[in-house]
Amino acid sequence: MEFDWDNFPPARSKVSHKDVEESFEDPFSIRIMPDFEEGSSGETRFFILGKSVSGQSLFTVFWTDGKRYRVILSRPMTEPEAAFYERKNSDPVN
Repeated sequence: MEFDWDNFPPARSKVSHKDVEESFEDPFSIRIMPDFEEGSSGETRFFILGKSVSGQSLFTVFWTDGKRYRVILSRPMTEPEAAFYERKNSDPVN
């Protein structure tokens, strides 16, 4: 997995590149695919809820071409997002 950090300078976020990369490797992460509309133009953005090794819960918006990941935004999860993450991971049938 290769990350493109050109549009995500560390000064713009309180989240480190390392924490974001680790959240993508979280085996319990939840990837959310948007609804695709016919005729839509531009890059499709995806979402992921995951935790870093240090336990930081992150919500990340990203784009991928299957090889590279471009992080658009990453921030700590809100309380409802964290509750959704925990509920989905405690559900025996996700």
